[in-house]
Amino acid sequence: MNLLSSSGLIGSFRTGGRLIVRLAFVGSACLILASHGESIAQEPKETSKESSKQESKVQWKKVLPESGLEGWEKTNFGGEGAVEIKDGVLVLMPGEPMTGVNKLGKDFPTENFEMQWQAQRLDGSDFFVGITFPVGKEHCSLIVGGWGGGLVGISSIDGNDASENETASYRNFKNGQWYEFKVRVDAKNITVWIDKEQILEVPRGERKFSVRAEVMRSRPLGYCVFQSKVTVKDWVYRTIDATP
Repeated sequence: MNLLSSSGLIGSFRTGGRLIVRLAFVGSACLILASHGESIAQEPKETSKESSKQESKVQWKKVLPESGLEGWEKTNFGGEGAVEIKDGVLVLMPGEPMTGVNKLGKDFPTENFEMQWQAQRLDGSDFFVGITFPVGKEHCSLIVGGWGGGLVGISSIDGNDASENETASYRNFKNGQWYEFKVRVDAKNITVWIDKEQILEVPRGERKFSVRAEVMRSRPLGYCVFQSKVTVKDWVYRTIDATP
């Protein structure tokens, strides 16, 4: 997720002549300030319009089809549950242990992109977000709700999974509640938000990103859950400016 303030001090003179001069000066100053204030008040509107124009130049694109699995497939983890996409909503039934889908083809960006979606766990007590995505020529996974329901982190960084690296944190997630997620990959960082709160930022630098063996089939872009019934909606992405 600018405050402008102004203050002034006005002195008084006890002699009439000087008081008149001082008041005249103050009156002129007030007129000048009022004139400038009017133009200042108008500036944010112009800035807002310009920002809106810039924002609209980069359109969000849907990640999932409206129905069916066109361009996607149910990930062959072994023991996976049923999957369905209807009205743009992805439903993942509990698997033994995992259920997921992965994107076919190579038309998803690998650098300078962001994506956002909403997800809720309807049943189960393990991760309801296991989203694998590209980071340049590598891949990694964002895990939310793992290790009994509360772990959040990136897997893997320098060979360490989400529970073993500096991104690990723990939060309380309620079944039946929608949560909003956002991931951004740029030349410098991987950044993640939950419900518009930035929860982690990983400098890329010389770090090596990879995925656990269990989710290799989720590459290049995939979504999986662990022994949980989960629904996912409003999953969109867009490219971002590569200029640092």
